Amino acid sequence: MAPADPTSTLTGALEDYLETIFLLVRDKGFARVRDIAMAREVKSGSVSPALKRLSEMGLVNYERREYVGLTAEGEREARRVLARHDLLGRFFSEILGMSGEAASREACAMEHSLSAEAMDRLVRFFEFLTICPEMDLHWLEKFHCCTVVQEDVSSCTRVFPGPSKPRVDLREEPKSVTDLVPGREGRIRQVRAQGAVRQRLLDLGLLPEVVVRVERVAPTGDPIWISLQGSHIALRRCEAESVLISEE
Repeated sequence: MAPADPTSTLTGALEDYLETIFLLVRDKGFARVRDIAMAREVKSGSVSPALKRLSEMGLVNYERREYVGLTAEGEREARRVLARHDLLGRFFSEILGMSGEAASREACAMEHSLSAEAMDRLVRFFEFLTICPEMDLHWLEKFHCCTVVQEDVSSCTRVFPGPSKPRVDLREEPKSVTDLVPGREGRIRQVRAQGAVRQRLLDLGLLPEVVVRVERVAPTGDPIWISLQGSHIALRRCEAESVLISEE
């Protein structure tokens, strides 16, 4: 019988701890119990039991009074939660027009329950907004200014320019991350991988409009190391080829 997946018992609260540790290490270079407690706005005494449980699950490296680090599996889970948080936050702020604070709060509430299928559908929606040549980019402004459905809008001018030029020229051959030389950046348009590979890339945070930078390429051309949103990851060349970008 195959061993049980330790992440199958990962609760939303424990996912929050993984996300916090990941962000602390990414932004400050380290994470301590008091740092985690401050970020989570809880007492230090409540952090240790959570870290002990995460350590038992093989997701963090933790010894009392020592720095806390994520294992490879723990980092993977933290990136998965953070990717969902970022995507939901963008949906609530950019599409629904919520304030940044309110959007982040709603994203925190929903990031733990957003399924892989729902995330994939939401990403495809953002990809559609980015690449569809028939998209009138003013539809969202019209929604935000509509007095019929927006209670905090006093008037609607009903005056909008004609259809906007698409944000990318689809007549051009799309570029991928593999076309970037080290030191160059690109803004993600679409992830064309399918199935488990696509889900892995989305979970890593490779989402529409995210800027990626190629840091270095192995002498053989595989793997390719990239940075995004302050963290570094390695992609297999076949994965990098499926990430289409507009060069910055």
